[in-house]
Amino acid sequence: MRQIEGDRVLEDLGLEHLKNAAALGALSDQAIAYLMAKGKIHRLRKGETLIESGSPSGSFFIVLNGSLGYHQTVENGHLEHIYDFHFGEAIGFVSMIALTPWPGTTLANDDSLVLEVTSDLFYQLHCEMPLDFGVLLINLSRELARKILELIQMVGELKRNRQ
Repeated sequence: MRQIEGDRVLEDLGLEHLKNAAALGALSDQAIAYLMAKGKIHRLRKGETLIESGSPSGSFFIVLNGSLGYHQTVENGHLEHIYDFHFGEAIGFVSMIALTPWPGTTLANDDSLVLEVTSDLFYQLHCEMPLDFGVLLINLSRELARKILELIQMVGELKRNRQ
């Protein structure tokens, strides 16, 4: 994994592409440029680890390109694939807000780019661009709500299948 310049990525991907990201949708051009300039952009090659289970959580990541797989550690240290994160989705927001270590390991499914938003940058956005911060928070909350609904459905199906 290596860090690259946000300005270069913004130029390569384009603002219109980034506006289609679920986490960044409806943010102003200035807010997207701000996050790209002040955040950390990481390039991962297929199979590289973004974050490992048990690592401290002081940030979350937005997939800008590619996809990453979330793996939960189960018996004997085995990693069980749980979910794939694709363009525009946020990884790790729950752990950052909950102030808990990462519960699982995230690996690049293919060559990928992610934007890291630290808790400090998240707070700076709140102070400097409060309207955009609100939109970002709504976007992240909406994504979480959808995942919770999926989990509820899965739990219901598991319970039904056990009867």
